[in-house]
This record gives sequence, C-alpha cells and structure tokens, in this order.
Amino acid sequence: MRSILYFGLKAKMLEIERKFLVRNVDICLEMATASFAIFQGYLSVDPARTVRLRIQNEHAFLTIKGASSSDGTTRVEWEKAISLDEANTLLPLCLPGSIQKTRHHVPLNESLFEVDVFEAALSGLVLAEIELKSAAQKIELPNWIGKEVTGDKRYYNSHLAQHGIPT
Repeated sequence: MRSILYFGLKAKMLEIERKFLVRNVDICLEMATASFAIFQGYLSVDPARTVRLRIQNEHAFLTIKGASSSDGTTRVEWEKAISLDEANTLLPLCLPGSIQKTRHHVPLNESLFEVDVFEAALSGLVLAEIELKSAAQKIELPNWIGKEVTGDKRYYNSHLAQHGIPT
C-alpha cells in the first residue's frame, strides 16, 4: 500500500497487488516467517465500495476498498484500527458469509508474499498476494505459485465470503 501526497498530506491510500493460486502449499509454508489467524466480515460488498471488518489476533480494523482498476491490480484502500469492543459491536451488522483464514508471511528476495490458507466453508483454497510499488513492477515468481487470478473478482475475499470457492 502506498500514500499519495496532496499538498503534503496523505490524500488516499492505494493498494497495488497481484494475486495467485498456490500450487505447492507445503513448500510455500516451509518458508513462512510469521503466521496469524484472520476473521473477516463484510458490512458492504458493493464493488464500488467494499467495507470490511477484520479481526487479526488481538487487533481489529475497519477497511473501505474502492473499485479495482480495469486490470485488477489497483484500488483505493482506507484502513483504520478499531478496538475489539468496537469490532464486536459491528460484528452483528455484517452480511451473511465470512472469511476465516490463516495468513502466512513468505519472504522471497526483497518481496513479501502473503499466503492465505482459507478455513471453514473455503477450506482447500490457498491464495498468495504480493503488494507492489507500481502496477508495472516486475516480480520473480517462485515455483510454488500457480495461476494468476489478479482481477478475477471471483477471488476477491468479499466475493468468496458470499459465494464460496469458484468452480
């Protein structure tokens, strides 16, 4: 994620990332340096403005994501830390369907892949994301990376929460 400066102030945040299916989970997870559980519920799944509630360990966040660029790599993302009490207050307002996953940090060269191993209704799905400095940034893909699904809305977490694993 990067900031855009407007008269010296942070005007908005951009999320620039690519997303892939993981071909070989075992090799990938052997290289993980950190892992943590994540729960995500959605207050809105409108493609123009997704609103997510995330609980990660003992921390909670409210995130608003804008519509994706035509290639699916870039969108506005605003995130604010909130208390667990606030998260628990908002939880009943979430739409049906949620995400439960374990995120693993897998460093490679000077990059960091975030590998999500989904649980519950999405068990069996494993996705890797890498945040970029620009949409044109070249990256080296490890051999455990499978098909690229960047821009495939069926693999957005908000869509997965509502519709399950794509067939």
